[in-house]
Amino acid sequence: MITLADALSPRRMPARPLSWTVPAAQIVAGSLVVAALARLAYVLPFTPVPVTGLTLGVLLVGAALGSRRGAAALTLYLAQGAAGLPVFAGGGAGVAWLLGPTAGYLWSAPLAAWVVGRLAEKRWDRTPSTAFLAMLAGNASIYAVALPWLGLFVGPGEVVEAGLFPFIVGDLVKAALATALLPTAWRIIGPAGSCADHRGG
Repeated sequence: MITLADALSPRRMPARPLSWTVPAAQIVAGSLVVAALARLAYVLPFTPVPVTGLTLGVLLVGAALGSRRGAAALTLYLAQGAAGLPVFAGGGAGVAWLLGPTAGYLWSAPLAAWVVGRLAEKRWDRTPSTAFLAMLAGNASIYAVALPWLGLFVGPGEVVEAGLFPFIVGDLVKAALATALLPTAWRIIGPAGSCADHRGG
């Protein structure tokens, strides 16, 4: 099943030269969207985990690109940060970010993008109810990796207070925003989306 990125792409031709360039450009663009949103960061005084736009970027890019391209975009994002580009929270960069207390939130990003993308490929991003469930599944994937890793630094007794409770409201807001954007985008695409579905199916 096709995604938003497929619906907005030029009609696919079976033997078109350089057909890999469009997916490659989408992956790069997705990584840059996540980087831009992750730079929006607010440090909380009681936890090493900042409030950022990273999660919103992961959800949107995963849904728009689908499972494989979404995961690839987030993997590229991590590589960019590891290479020294200022793409992590607040413009952070370097390998140390992938080893510190918040590393689990970063390492989980490709997984979360894959989960949301896979559900989008199953048309979960077409209606508000299923889109919201897809966003919750993506968030759950992040916490499944991030909280155990964070617990190594703050202790198992503090991990929920430091890594989950302060972010529940914000995550619900981000999920609601993504839920509003995705079905709206499909409605705007309208018949073009149906044609793309036919081409992809």
